[in-house]
Amino acid sequence: MPMLCAIDFTNLHSILRSLYDEMMPLCSDMAGVAQGIAGLGALFFVAYRIWQSLANASPIDVFPLLRPFVIGFCIMFFPTVVLGTINSVMSPIVQGTASMLEGQTLDMKKYREEKDRLEYEQMMRDPSTAYLVDDAEFDRQIDELGVTEVGTAAGMYIERGMYKMKKAIQNFFRELLEMLFQAASLTIDTIRTFFLIVLAILGPIAFAISVWDGFQNTLVQWICRYIQTYLWLPVADLFSTILAKIQVLMLQNDISELTNNPNVDLDGSNTAYTIFMIIGIIGYFTIPTVAGWIIQAGGMGSYNRSINNTAMTGGSWAGSIAGGVAGNVVGRAGKLLK
Repeated sequence: MPMLCAIDFTNLHSILRSLYDEMMPLCSDMAGVAQGIAGLGALFFVAYRIWQSLANASPIDVFPLLRPFVIGFCIMFFPTVVLGTINSVMSPIVQGTASMLEGQTLDMKKYREEKDRLEYEQMMRDPSTAYLVDDAEFDRQIDELGVTEVGTAAGMYIERGMYKMKKAIQNFFRELLEMLFQAASLTIDTIRTFFLIVLAILGPIAFAISVWDGFQNTLVQWICRYIQTYLWLPVADLFSTILAKIQVLMLQNDISELTNNPNVDLDGSNTAYTIFMIIGIIGYFTIPTVAGWIIQAGGMGSYNRSINNTAMTGGSWAGSIAGGVAGNVVGRAGKLLK
C-alpha cells in the first residue's frame, strides 16, 4: 500500500518543465543552419518575383518581398521572438486551468475526510458494527462475553477480519486506480514535453523551409502543431477538473445520505467511483484529439478541400452528361427497333 503513494507526480511534472527550459538553448544551434537555408530561399524568392515583374513590364510590389526578411529575423531570435511570444500568450491558459484543478482537488479532499468521519460515526452509533471500526469497543465487547460464548467471540473475530480485508481491498484498488490515473496524466505530459522540445529545436528549420516557394504553408502548420501540443496540458487539467467535480458531487451526495439516512449502504457509490476512475484513465488518451479541435490551420487543408470539392463537382457534372448521353442513345435505339 505505501508503495502506491510513494510516487510524487507533482515533482515529476516539475522535472518535465525544467527539461523543456534546459533544452531551449539548443534552438540557437539550429539557427545557423536555418539562416543559410532561409538566405538561399530568399535569394530565389526575391529574384524570381523581380524577374517576373520585369518580364511582364509591371511595377515591382515591394511588400511581398519583405516576407523572407521577416522570417529571417524570427529565425535569428527564435527562442525570444517566436517561442517566447507563443509561450507568454499560452501560459495564462495553463495557469488558469491548473488553478481550477487545484481548487476542485482541495474540495474533494475536504469532502472525502468529511465522508470518512460520518461513516465512522454512523458505525459507532450501532453496537453491532462499532466493534468493526474501533479497537477499544471490540476489546470491551470481547471482555463482556462469557466462557460459554466462544463461538460468538470467534464470529466477531472473523467478521472484524473480513471487514478489515474488505476495506483494505477497496483502498488498494482506489489507490491503484488513482495511481494509474496520475500515470496517464504523466504519460500525456511527457509526450507533450517531448513533442514541444522537438518542435522548438527544429522550428528554425521549419521557418527557413517556409521561405521557399511551395513550402509557405510549413510556417502556419508549425505554429498550429506547436499550439495544439501546448494545449494538451490545459485540456488534461480541464479533464481532471471535470472528473474531480464529479467525485465532489458524489461525495456530497454520500454525506447527505449519511446525515439523513443512518442505515444507508455506500457500496454502490464506491463502485461508481471506480467506474469513473476507469473512464478517466481511458479518456485521458483522447486529449490530443480534443486539443486538435480547438485550433486548426488553413492553407493546404483548405486547398485540399477545394480540390476535393472541385473534383466531386466535376465528377457529378461528367456523370450527368454521361447519363444524358446514354439515355439519348437508348431512346434512339428503341425508336429504331420499333
